[in-house]
Amino acid sequence: QAEMILAGGAVQARGSLRLSCEFSGLKLKRIYMAWFREAPGKEREGVAAFGNGDTTYSEAVKGRFVISVDDSNVAASNGTLYLEMNNLEPEDSGIYYCAADTWVGASARLKVHAYPYWGQGTQVTVSS
Repeated sequence: QAEMILAGGAVQARGSLRLSCEFSGLKLKRIYMAWFREAPGKEREGVAAFGNGDTTYSEAVKGRFVISVDDSNVAASNGTLYLEMNNLEPEDSGIYYCAADTWVGASARLKVHAYPYWGQGTQVTVSS
């Protein structure tokens, strides 16, 4: 059974914040993971994805956000997904979610429906 635990926070505009998502119980031989966010009144959107050695970013965050994975504990099926967020804007505020699956096609890596495993979400607030 997969478990994903997130940690987020609050920051001022143009500041930086790193999100982390600890996951366990997933088979890490092949792992595809992503970050999504949901702002009030808007649909959940993909912002960054990691899989098969590749990274994918939405246009809204490209050049500002960096996704990475620490899978050094592969044998125990544990690891941590990170999202380094720089030069944050108030429009980046929302609930951020991590998501995972053992395979996701390249064209679907920022799509909500592609991921069956989700973290509980964490609030990110960027004040102006």
